[in-house]
Amino acid sequence: MSGVLRPLLTRTLHDALLAARAAGAATLDCSLDLGLSATMVAIGAQAWSWHAQHYPYAEVCRERTVYHWSGDGFEPVARYGTALYKLVPSTWGPPTFEIDGIKMLPTARVSPCVDARAKVALIEPRGKIILDTCAGLGYFAGCCLRAGAARVVSYEKAPEVLWLRSLNPWSPDSRWSRQDCSALRLAQADITSAIVQLAAASVDAVLHDPPRFGIAGELYSQVFYEQLARVIRARGRMFHYTGTPNKLSRGRNLPQEVSRRLQRAGFATELSADGVLAQKRQ
Repeated sequence: MSGVLRPLLTRTLHDALLAARAAGAATLDCSLDLGLSATMVAIGAQAWSWHAQHYPYAEVCRERTVYHWSGDGFEPVARYGTALYKLVPSTWGPPTFEIDGIKMLPTARVSPCVDARAKVALIEPRGKIILDTCAGLGYFAGCCLRAGAARVVSYEKAPEVLWLRSLNPWSPDSRWSRQDCSALRLAQADITSAIVQLAAASVDAVLHDPPRFGIAGELYSQVFYEQLARVIRARGRMFHYTGTPNKLSRGRNLPQEVSRRLQRAGFATELSADGVLAQKRQ
């Protein structure tokens, strides 16, 4: 990976900058890419400096917000589309993102990248062609590339999410080299429409990490699962994230519901982590 092109700011980092100024420090060792690398900045009374560029201290720097340098000031990495899409920092370094305040990736107990690595390992990606149905910030795809996948075909419906990942240094296509990303094919498309264009038995494995059922119920439908069964080769593996929404409030068991639908579509299934591990039958 290459270094950051523009600094990213969080409340924790900004507090450290202000503390260094208050202490009369000339420099501060810190990270300007959400913990991916370390660098040194010069501390001044009115601004701090990095790579001969001066940056003002922010007038407002909120918790749970990542800011990027627009050229004129620090602005939140957030965009309104059909909803509010926002990059959210984590204590682990790699950020998560939210859609209208709903967190899309786990950060409470584990880094989202570590979580992605464990789930990717379930499909054994080395040498395989992987279908990544809901690309998000690209953590699944990045783990596949590092694990030696032959090709990763990713789809992301929301242009706002693609913009978020373009500013996220932990995403595989933002500041990775072209060589590192040569096996990644990322398309802005709705997978429920795009999948019908994929050839039968054209992928070796699938990673399916859809938004919550209440946001994208079509990605949990029998029709969609039958399309997944069509495009994956016999004995191919799939990890399907489900979570457990409404388990406590309504007693719903979404993993079991998903498992039954996948079985009807031609998969053998087992509950694994916070989802379902499936294998296409012969």
